[in-house]
Amino acid sequence: MNLDDKNIKQLRQLILFTIVILIALWNYDIIFGWIGFAFGIIFPFLLGGAIAFVLNVPMNFLEEKIFRNKYLKDKKTARKLARPVSLVLTIAIVIGVVVLVMFIVIPELTQTVLSLGRTIRAFVPDAQRFLEELFKDNSEISEWLEGLNLNVNQLVNQAVSFFQNGAGDMLNSTMSAIGSIVSGVTTFVIAFVFACYVLLQKEKLRVQVTKVMYAYMPEKRVKWSLEVCSLTAKSFSSFLTGQCVEALILGTMFFIVMSVINMPYALLVAVLIAFTALIPIFGAFIGCVVGAFLILMVDPLKALIFVIVFLVLQQIEGNLIYPKVVGASVGLPSIWVLAAVTIGGNLMGVVGMLIFIPIVSVIYTLFRTSVYKRLKKQNRDLRTGAEINKK
Repeated sequence: MNLDDKNIKQLRQLILFTIVILIALWNYDIIFGWIGFAFGIIFPFLLGGAIAFVLNVPMNFLEEKIFRNKYLKDKKTARKLARPVSLVLTIAIVIGVVVLVMFIVIPELTQTVLSLGRTIRAFVPDAQRFLEELFKDNSEISEWLEGLNLNVNQLVNQAVSFFQNGAGDMLNSTMSAIGSIVSGVTTFVIAFVFACYVLLQKEKLRVQVTKVMYAYMPEKRVKWSLEVCSLTAKSFSSFLTGQCVEALILGTMFFIVMSVINMPYALLVAVLIAFTALIPIFGAFIGCVVGAFLILMVDPLKALIFVIVFLVLQQIEGNLIYPKVVGASVGLPSIWVLAAVTIGGNLMGVVGMLIFIPIVSVIYTLFRTSVYKRLKKQNRDLRTGAEINKK
């Protein structure tokens, strides 16, 4: 081997890199402690970036529709106020939606919880009598049901006693809970302020980041990185928009159908299903379980009808609405939407379900572009991959 200056420099770098890796593996607990400490410091800014990304979608829409029309786009005052006014309107709309949902859900939920005890008191004896009538020809099951002798008052008293005994433990951890709440509120405030700054100065920040990239990276790699970032931002924005539209459509469908067939808790269940439907594909089933339980306490037959209605509407939503609205918005075929949700859910739970669809969309688009370039170089048909005959 010819040990010239270049090879000696590479060998020195390899030895240094190996030593660093060995030190890191030997002191992995310290390294992970530093990583956790650093993550705790930058977490508010990561959260702020996520908030800014989500708020940027409606803010861009308002800015485009209100301040960039032919009447206002040439006015200096309108251009100056476009960004802050759009941000304030976006925040007001988000807060308004949350407050409206709270005013709809909380009173209904409170009334449901208050009536749940009375409903259970009536439901348990009726269910026991129904089972006794159903299995009266089976002596063993009948004797077992008669021996149950469910005392509803005793069950309720035991539940109350359980919560009373747990109150002491809850009081002991009050200070810890208050500290966690204060820390969480502080983190959110810092993240929110950072998000507002990013949204107000996003063009300036984009220019600064681009200049840094050109200063330290090759031009070809910078252009590729900017294209990937642009594609990622577009995919995430389209996914968020499509997911919200799909949830709104599904919630409206449930409210209309449940109101027509006179089902209880129509508005509450529709709102719950709309919110849980923000979790791709599987989220609405969570709302179904909660809704079926609430309706079961009122009328078991209507609960069965609700499950049937849910399965029908879910088939319509899963096969027609979701692939068209969300799958089309991110440019991803239906089968890959399902694969992205499954993989993301297994790896990262609910968060994985939310972020893996746009991530897979970006990977799918980049891979498709690479495949098409290679097929063109090989003079092959882009649809079939067959070789094109040269004339």
